Amino acid sequence: MIKNGKKTLVLGASDNPQRYSYLAINRLRANQHPVEGIGSKKSKVADITVETEQKEIPGVDTVTMYLNPTNQKQYYNYILSLHPKRIIFNPGSENEELKTLADKNGIETVEACTLVMLSTGQY
Repeated sequence: MIKNGKKTLVLGASDNPQRYSYLAINRLRANQHPVEGIGSKKSKVADITVETEQKEIPGVDTVTMYLNPTNQKQYYNYILSLHPKRIIFNPGSENEELKTLADKNGIETVEACTLVMLSTGQY
C-alpha cells in the first residue's frame, strides 16, 4: 500500500508501450504514486487496470492529461467533480477552455511533461 504518493489519474491511459501515458503510469508507480487510469479500452498497465468509465475516485491529487483538447470535452465535468489539486497538460494536450474552468474551481494547472517532472523531482 502506497501512502505518501500523490494519487494520480492518467486520462488517456494506454497499454501501448509506445505511448507516453504508458510510460507515465510505469514511472508514477516506480516513484510510489498511486495511479488510476482511464482510456479508450479496458486494459492493464503493470498492476493498474485501465478503465473506460468515469468512475468516482476519492482523493485525487493530480490529473495528468494525455488527450487532445477535442477528446477532453467529455471529461470536463468529471474532472471538476474529482476536485483534484492540479491538472498537468502534457505536450499536445494544452487546453485554454479547461484551464479556465479549472482556474474558476481553484484547481492549479501546469503545462509540462509528467515524465520530465518525475525525472527532475518536480512532481
